Amino acid sequence: MPPDTDVDRYRLGMHPAALSALDSHVEKLAEDLVALRRDLHAHPELGRAEVRTTRVVHDMLTEAGLSPVLLEGTGLLCDIGGADGDMVALRADLDALPVPDEKDLPYRSTVPGICHACGHDVHTAVLVGAGLALAVLDRQGLLPHPVRLVFQPAEETMRGGALDVIAAGGLDGVRQILALHCDPSLPVGRVGLRVGPITSACDVLYVRLRGRGGHTARPHASEDMVYALGVLATQLPAVLSRRVDPRAGLTLVWGRITAGVAPNTMPSTGELHGTLRCLEPAAWVAAPDLLPRLIDEIVAPYGVRAEVELTRGVPPVDNHADAVRDLARAAATVVAGDAVVETGQSLGGEDFAWYLEHVPGAMARLGTATPGEEGSQDLHRGTFDIDESAIAVGAQLLAAAALGGPDQRLR
Repeated sequence: MPPDTDVDRYRLGMHPAALSALDSHVEKLAEDLVALRRDLHAHPELGRAEVRTTRVVHDMLTEAGLSPVLLEGTGLLCDIGGADGDMVALRADLDALPVPDEKDLPYRSTVPGICHACGHDVHTAVLVGAGLALAVLDRQGLLPHPVRLVFQPAEETMRGGALDVIAAGGLDGVRQILALHCDPSLPVGRVGLRVGPITSACDVLYVRLRGRGGHTARPHASEDMVYALGVLATQLPAVLSRRVDPRAGLTLVWGRITAGVAPNTMPSTGELHGTLRCLEPAAWVAAPDLLPRLIDEIVAPYGVRAEVELTRGVPPVDNHADAVRDLARAAATVVAGDAVVETGQSLGGEDFAWYLEHVPGAMARLGTATPGEEGSQDLHRGTFDIDESAIAVGAQLLAAAALGGPDQRLR
């Protein structure tokens, strides 16, 4: 009988033994992948300092007969298969965050002030699992096209490690790139997908105010720096909401404000440091010209001078429709039940977006919550943890999506 559904056609588009073999290989790897994730969680490293993490991944891939190539500094690439066809890249990020680990678990971070609070240890273990399973399929002649594993450094920094990978030729020969990100709002077994923007643009805004300073008894005789900072901190987000179309989702949130050393002295300098996030690319492009003008207008009555630095971070991750379809079919194939759910656009930033400026691709959201506990965790917190059964799900998802990549796509 002819196939009745997209999933059936997707299955028939690959070698008939590939999916069953994939499931078996990932199942055999499951315990080792959990152990890898816990090891990485206990030994987190910040962006561009992921030396141990890179070595651990390199050694695992090498022991499996693969030939990973180290990038300059940290991170690595690893190609699987030499068959003809379009190459699919799978990406994971390696770095941790400068956040103290607040969990009391055997795999708690051993590095003071640093932990994997965003799930990059999970992403790395997932990609290792997908890569090892695909390597076995390649040896069995079941890999329809080459696959590149991209273990990227420094996703949490600006400028991000995706740009380093691209500059090193990490996308050469690649026709599609896929990734996933932990989502503690979804239970294990659910995959969040969206065509179009799934994250926002994200920049870092730094403002330094300068004045003469002076005695707090005579604020009229100098510039009241702390007062000016307070006005700017509260008024700039408010003014932006009236000068930019609210549908653009432009949001400014301060993370740091500093000034002064004594209660009876007005300081001569003060600083504000925050993030600017935006859902709409046009408003993001216009922000560098708009912000300095608004800042000067707000602080002008207080006689201070403003120095503004806007560090461009990342554009939105803009998921390509064909790549989302590949991930959806893979999820429906390897996960029981209604695996795929529609996910909204987040104001979070992700430097995976830079890859999509060069090749089509997509990022999926991987459910990591124990069923019934969705929303009890959140990213970028020292308490963040996952239901580790999500690791095998993620490895199967990425591997299956790679098998059904662009040269296997249904037409």
